[in-house]
Amino acid sequence: MTKQQLTTLAAFGSFALLGGAYIFQAIGYPPCQMCFWQRWPHMAAIGIGILAFFIPARVWPWLGALAAAITSGIGIFHSGVERAYWSGPTSCTGGGLEASSGADLLSMTGDKLIMCDQVSWEFLSLSMASWNAVFSFGLMLIWLAAARKK
Repeated sequence: MTKQQLTTLAAFGSFALLGGAYIFQAIGYPPCQMCFWQRWPHMAAIGIGILAFFIPARVWPWLGALAAAITSGIGIFHSGVERAYWSGPTSCTGGGLEASSGADLLSMTGDKLIMCDQVSWEFLSLSMASWNAVFSFGLMLIWLAAARKK
């Protein structure tokens, strides 16, 4: 594959993962705070892919690989929080409930607190965060392959 094809494939991979996240959200799996964190690097990778299409430069695939590595790393961290391997941010884990009042927890209005340490969906024993980590690592490898092309 050419450098342009690899770059397009990697950017489209981020587009597909981001689209999948929004589909899951639309069918009733609301994202937690860390899920949103994983989306930002995918948005950056899509933008990088678009820029690379119009403005050829050697830096784009490296930046795409960095974006994919960041979202993969966040996915690994999030997976560890879900599996209780380590603590997550107190704003969206069990510790975050301490700052909420009973009225906040029972309220039927406003945003619901989605817990980052709870697995809302899994397939083959991997959560959405885990799958993001796996697929994003693969996208990072594609970006790196594009970066190594002349």
